Amino acid sequence: MEHLKYLTQTELDSLVIKRPNETKFGEHIQLVPQITSIYEEILNLDVSFVIFGVQEDIGVFANGGIQGTYNAWPIVLNSLLNIQSNKFLKAKGIALLGCLDYSNLQEKITGLEQNNPKDLSKARKKVGQIDRDVTFLVSQIIKAGKVPIVIGGGHNNAYGCIKGTALALGHPINVINFDAHTDFRAEEGRHSGNGFSYAYAEGFLNKYFIFGLHENYTSNNILKTIKRIKSIDFNTYEEVRVRKETSFNSELKRALNHVNSQTYGIELDLDAVRHINSSAQTPSGYSSDKARCFLSFMGQNPNAGYLHICEGIPDEANEALLGKFVSYLITDFIKAHSKLES
Repeated sequence: MEHLKYLTQTELDSLVIKRPNETKFGEHIQLVPQITSIYEEILNLDVSFVIFGVQEDIGVFANGGIQGTYNAWPIVLNSLLNIQSNKFLKAKGIALLGCLDYSNLQEKITGLEQNNPKDLSKARKKVGQIDRDVTFLVSQIIKAGKVPIVIGGGHNNAYGCIKGTALALGHPINVINFDAHTDFRAEEGRHSGNGFSYAYAEGFLNKYFIFGLHENYTSNNILKTIKRIKSIDFNTYEEVRVRKETSFNSELKRALNHVNSQTYGIELDLDAVRHINSSAQTPSGYSSDKARCFLSFMGQNPNAGYLHICEGIPDEANEALLGKFVSYLITDFIKAHSKLES
């Protein structure tokens, strides 16, 4: 694969900060060897989870959003490798593949203008190339019997996660999305705002639940669309946290009940988390603790098929915070899902 960069032992060693009497996550996590096919490599590893990053923000650009998601993966990787490996979480059951790096495609959108329809069309065509790679990687990991954890990039990559899982299993899947937006926009060329609508239209997505939709940023047209489709359900942040018409815990159960009839993907858009720097940062949204509770709850189910965390944008002021928070999310999911094996 042209854009796949395996993480090497030398690179890993350079990122791990060793300290006496401590064991870091990066000292025990497994790397994927570059020997045969990706499927064979992953199949032969004695792990339950395979983590990889996606370095791109072309999908965000193509949706008229704020760029910067390209830079999230290295920040998260550095943080993740330096957490403790202890009785609460053992790194030996986890593999780190590397990342899909689209620096060459990023260069091609430099100079394009978001208010120019022709330029947007060019960017949207490039998202299709990313779709194919994410789809392939996810499908190979699922076929090998492991759980993919996909980090970084825009929410356009939900499409590849959904399609890859569906192709590997041979049937459509369900999805629960912790998000301020539906990302169910029109099929107008691929971008970060229509990954779910494309997956649904092409038969890869069956049931879909949006958890924490923001009422101020959901158009009537989108509301009519998702209310018309019986396999889609949602709640709003305002219903749960502002007007308190229902509780967070009861909505967790209702959402799980909607998707738990078969394998489901877990999507978490950092736009939904209060004060986390992202492509559509919000001053009002779920706390980081609530996001962690969501992932832990949804992850402790055998039907949870993959995790995708996206839309984070690091900068000098917050990059350590972003890396640390996403590392918490990853490990919360792994801990919850690992309980099923013990």
